[in-house]
Amino acid sequence: MNRNLTGFWKANLEKSKLLGPAPKSIAAKIRHEDPNLLVAMLITMPDGLEHRIEFKGPTNGAEVLNLVSGQQWRSRMQWIDDELMIESWVELAERKLHFRDFWFLSDNGQSLTMEHRDDDLRGQITFLDRV
Repeated sequence: MNRNLTGFWKANLEKSKLLGPAPKSIAAKIRHEDPNLLVAMLITMPDGLEHRIEFKGPTNGAEVLNLVSGQQWRSRMQWIDDELMIESWVELAERKLHFRDFWFLSDNGQSLTMEHRDDDLRGQITFLDRV
């Protein structure tokens, strides 16, 4: 059972099912030493605009606050079997958003899947390859 997500990852956009405008690329740098997780993600749009997302916290289910794209997010991360559930809540203008993202590695550790289930992005699935 491989549960260490550390590495550099690049999204396979052709294989992924993304909701909203399609980015040009998604890259992630993850440092993971359970129970600590640090994720730095760079999403580049077709017009060159870059969105940087960084969040960190323990994987023991404790709630933490992260600043994501200038907004304060409440998040908690916890292992459910071989999947890391990352659940977040954020208020954008008048909207309250809820995200529940499940991350899991392939058997060989070379692919990382991020799948939204039962949340505001339900159905979105991103496949990333180790680089």
